[in-house]
Order: sequence, then C-alpha cells, then structure tokens
Amino acid sequence: MTEHEQLNEQAKSSPCIVFEIFRDGFAFHRCVFQSLAHSNAQFNNVCGVVGYSDIGKLANRKCIEAAYTQMPFGRKAVTKAPSLTISGAAKIRGAPLFGTLNLTLAAGQWNCLLGASGVGKTTVLRLIAGLATKAKFSGQITAGDEQPISGRVAYMAQNDLLLPWATVTQNVSLGARLRGEKPDSDRQDHLIKRMGLQDHRNKKPGALSGGQRQRVALARTLMEDCPFVLLDEPFSALDARTRADMQDLASEALQGRTVLLVTHDPGEASRLGHSITVMTEQRLIRFQPPNTLPPRNVDDLSTLEVQGALLRLLRKDAA
Repeated sequence: MTEHEQLNEQAKSSPCIVFEIFRDGFAFHRCVFQSLAHSNAQFNNVCGVVGYSDIGKLANRKCIEAAYTQMPFGRKAVTKAPSLTISGAAKIRGAPLFGTLNLTLAAGQWNCLLGASGVGKTTVLRLIAGLATKAKFSGQITAGDEQPISGRVAYMAQNDLLLPWATVTQNVSLGARLRGEKPDSDRQDHLIKRMGLQDHRNKKPGALSGGQRQRVALARTLMEDCPFVLLDEPFSALDARTRADMQDLASEALQGRTVLLVTHDPGEASRLGHSITVMTEQRLIRFQPPNTLPPRNVDDLSTLEVQGALLRLLRKDAA
C-alpha cells in the first residue's frame, strides 16, 4: 500500500487536523485524495502538499484536490474538556515498546509526559491522535464523557508546518478552508490579535521569525477549538526567551483544554504541568508538580526544585 493510500485509509478515522512529513512532502490527514493537480494550481481551491528533500529543504510544490471528511459544519465552541485515558501495551515487530500502561489526562489541565528518547512518548501521542504508528497497540483510549474522541483533537508539532505560500491569515484558517467552510472571521481576527500578529497577517512564513511562526501554528490549533490538545515538543527549537514567552502564551490560551505536552525539558514540565509523568521502559512514574498554579515563574524556588529532581530522575533512568 502506498503512503497516499495509507493516508486515504487514515482519513476515515483520524480525529484531528495533522500535517505529517513523508518522504515526498507534507500530507493532510482526514483528506480523501482524489487526483493530482498541476503544480501551479491555486491555493484557494486545492489542498497543498509541500515537497521536501530528505535534508528538509524545500524541493518542490505539488497540489492535490481533496475532500475534507467527517468534520461537523460550524464547530461548536468548547465548553468543558473531559479527561482522557489511554491504557494498554504496544509492540514493534513483536518486541515490546512499552508495557501495560494506564495514563489519565486530567480534565482541563496540562499533563506533561517526559522520558528518554525511544520509550514511546510520541507513540502515545500519535495513538491518541489516531495517527499511524509502527507499533501495534493493544488497549483502549477513552474520554471521560464517554463520547468519541474522533473529531475533538488538535495537534501542534515541534515544527510549525505552515504552508510557505500562504499568508498568516490563510494558515490560521486552514482547517475551515480544507473542509470547504467559510472561516469564522471574527474568531480568526481575535486569535491573530491575541497572538500579537495583527501587523503580520498578510505576511508569508518566510517573512516571520521562529517565534512568530509558532504563534501562527498555535493560532491555527486554537482556531479548531478542540477539547483535547496534543503538543509534541512545540517550543523546543526556540531560543530561551521566545520559548518562555510561548509557554506563557500557550498556557493562557489553552486554559480549560485537556492538554498532553510531550517534552524532554524538565524546566518546561515544571513550569507548565498540573500533572507530570515520567515514562520509562518499564513503567510510568507520577511526579509531584510544584504547589503553585502554572505557568510558574522560571525563578520560582519550588519550580527550580522540581526541575532539578526531574533531571536527576531522568539521568538515573538513563544510567
């Protein structure tokens, strides 16, 4: 089965708007690929695929016509985000990736997941998102309100994955455009202003700084107004000052959502987590967060103490 055929199958069940990098470019999940269009097709009536070389440089641009599926017209605003629980085990080619785990994301809170590379953190995130993984998962993923998770998950990756030929406004409203809906212009304008991007709304990603691009990606995530938000190291590539600013902004903007933040940074988890879990090859270790509400000051004594204790635990686990 080709990668596009795999995407076609995933389109039937993928619960969120996700941009994935494949060998031949970005692909939009939940899209039913119909036919390749000419390389100069207009953005307004196609779903774009940006071709990248193996070293990540822009190689070409393709466009494909697409039909966006299984999304309700006129998404309702989130009122109260439920909890989410993933329980089960995963194997890759018969070898255990992680043993039986039971991870509950507290309703309306930031849940931080740390651990060494290769223990399965991103696999857990992708399983919740309904995305393909190399692992075979035996278990279940349920929401606390007993409603389907599909269609209620938003995802923000380490890379901003903005369309390079689209403006800030077009990137923020991308989900609605792919569904063939008219974007909610009031909400769009509010989010652009909230992210401090009102003077950049007509710029394309190439004219933005790294922090500005991540703010566009955050606005795009918020535009979907989903109760479950998955963050896969979204600020790790930013400089320290910009990273702290984005942490503060995301914490404020995602209040009331059930958030899973996968991170390698003990400081980030200490600042943002209502709950902190360390994932090892054998088990999950619950870690007591600071006793103040996030986002916490970077120089707060209890935050620094938790950061240090987390780092010691991670180093001990890696030894």
